[in-house]
Amino acid sequence: MDVSTYRRRPHLWRAEAGKSDRRVRPSPLSVSSVISLGLGSAGRRPVPVTAASKKGLLVTATKEPPALTPDISSPTIRKANRRSNFPIIDLYKSSVGKKWIMALTGIMLMGFVLFHMIGNLKMYLGESHFNEYAEFLRQLLVPIVPPTGVLWILRLGLIGAFALHIQSAYALTRINHKARPVNYKSPRDYVAVNWAARTMRWSGIIVGLFLLWHLADLTWGWANPDFVNGNPYSNVATSLDRAPVAALYILANIALGFHLYHGAWSIFQSLGSMSARFNPRHNPLRRGFAAGFAILVAGVNITFPIAVLTGVVG
Repeated sequence: MDVSTYRRRPHLWRAEAGKSDRRVRPSPLSVSSVISLGLGSAGRRPVPVTAASKKGLLVTATKEPPALTPDISSPTIRKANRRSNFPIIDLYKSSVGKKWIMALTGIMLMGFVLFHMIGNLKMYLGESHFNEYAEFLRQLLVPIVPPTGVLWILRLGLIGAFALHIQSAYALTRINHKARPVNYKSPRDYVAVNWAARTMRWSGIIVGLFLLWHLADLTWGWANPDFVNGNPYSNVATSLDRAPVAALYILANIALGFHLYHGAWSIFQSLGSMSARFNPRHNPLRRGFAAGFAILVAGVNITFPIAVLTGVVG
């Protein structure tokens, strides 16, 4: 190796210098002659050329590495992130904090889809029961708050939960890509990751797009030509009576089921309930909860378009 290599990598110089100590022993005369020359800060004189130096080994009397020269090819060193005055912000900047945000917002969204599914079961009781349920939601805490006031508070909370959930998922994806910018050269052999986990991002995108369609169809009325303001039962019946729309609802709820299954299972891991402090024998219970919750919500939601197409509802 040449001298420039040792200047950029002093640890190689130390390793080679250690080897030279074992192979070449300077004589007492050469050591005394070096000491007699005087090695002060004004100037150091190297040891005379030996057999070790002829082999490419750089040996000096003081065994100190040469002065380092800047390597313009080396990457720029990242500065350490400064701590914020608010610990919650530092927590959110970390990957652990983002997983916690995803878990907590996921619990909120799971509660929403569960109660939304329970409320939609009123459809099987008839038009009057379903419309009364919708009116009840609009009149919550009236006259303490204006009509639809509580409903809009709930909507804003859900919008915030959706925004934080999506932003955290995107940020974690970016962190994963930066950790491994190069793809695997060979096909990956998934052992501990199931299909629901591998398609988590795509199922989330499908559910998000379906949510926009759902609002345009049954809340805003843009996608429903027979939309009647104030008559939710009729809007649901006329919308799901169209076969393409019914098929869209079925496929979207299948994607929702896969997303809920892996999300419900991941919540336990993100919140630390799968650490060594918890009994691993409870893992089948956690997995059973995730599967049962996903099948319950997605399965019941799928019955609504089928009931409309078959004439049970409508």
